[in-house]
Amino acid sequence: MAENSPQAAPSGGALPPVSKWAPALIVAWLIPGGGHFLLKRPGRGAVLAACVVSTFLLGLMMRGALFSPQDGDILTTVIYVGGFIANVLSGALYLLTNWLGYNQVDVAGHVHDYGTKFLVAAGLLNLLAMVDAFEIATGRKD
Repeated sequence: MAENSPQAAPSGGALPPVSKWAPALIVAWLIPGGGHFLLKRPGRGAVLAACVVSTFLLGLMMRGALFSPQDGDILTTVIYVGGFIANVLSGALYLLTNWLGYNQVDVAGHVHDYGTKFLVAAGLLNLLAMVDAFEIATGRKD
C-alpha cells in the first residue's frame, strides 16, 4: 500500500539534493541517535542512542580491545580493517575513547573477547541507525 501513496519515493528514483540528507547522516554518525532527533523522530532517536551507547559502554567495561588497521595476510587485514571501520562507525564514542587514551591490549579471555565484540556491535548498530536516518531524510521511509 505504501508504494502507491504519492508521498513514497520510488525505489529506483533519484536522490534528493545532498543538502537534504547529508546533515542527518553526519549527525547520525557522530552522535548515535542524533540524526533521528534532527529529523524530528525523538522516540526512535532515544531508543537507538540508548542501544548504541549501552553496547559501547558494556564493551568498555568488559575491557574489550579497539581495532587498529593492520596488514599481513588477507584474513588478518580483513579482520583488523573491518573491526577498525566498525569501531569508527561508533562516531563520537570512538573518537572520545581514543582521545582519552583507552588502549586495551588484545588479551586472551572470554570477557575481553566479548567486550571487543560489543565494541564492534555498537558501531554496526550505529551504521543501521545511519541507514535508517538516511532513508527517513530521503523520504523512502516514514
